[in-house]
Amino acid sequence: MNHILIAEDEHLIARLIELTLTRAGYHCTVAEDGTTAADLIEKQSFDLALLDIMLPGADGYELLEYLKPQGVPVIFITAKAAVKDRVQGLRLGADDYIVKPFAVEELVARTETVLRRTGRGGRELRAFDVVLDTQERTARKNGGVIELRPREFDLLELLMRNRGAALYRDVMYERVWGGEPDSESLRTVDTHIARLRKKLGWADRIETVTKIGYRLKKE
Repeated sequence: MNHILIAEDEHLIARLIELTLTRAGYHCTVAEDGTTAADLIEKQSFDLALLDIMLPGADGYELLEYLKPQGVPVIFITAKAAVKDRVQGLRLGADDYIVKPFAVEELVARTETVLRRTGRGGRELRAFDVVLDTQERTARKNGGVIELRPREFDLLELLMRNRGAALYRDVMYERVWGGEPDSESLRTVDTHIARLRKKLGWADRIETVTKIGYRLKKE
């Protein structure tokens, strides 16, 4: 399980990030000031750091310098939205830059992308009796192989990484199929969800959320 450092001084935002990424299957440690974050960096190993730039104590730029020797990828999460700020962050060595306010789906997607690009992405996802190997792209239930089509696999991975969170159908379509969703594409999502429920025996585990989309239940 990937270990993520969250350095964010706004308590509610820190909590939102922690809950979102924990539901997506990550282990999170939160620091609400730069000094605490710097101490954690010295004592613990992290696979990724999400850093606010304007932190009390050491700021996000200083923390980035602490993390560079360890090869830990960094995503800045900040209210500094100007192009010059984004360019500065990326030039200093950040792997990505997210501007507040942000959608939780975007947060999870960017986290997954950076971990995968840097070779730190979690290989196995588990939910109930199913194990998903994201590198081999295989699914097993109680040890037996489940034959999934590519889009079914991608859809299941999305649900498992966002376990417990309600996902909008249009967001699911954009993440799995790409492009702009329309009424026909949303029916495609419904069809693939029905197939997954049948193949996995998860009729009551992939929940329909009225007027939103779908959610994979937590155990």
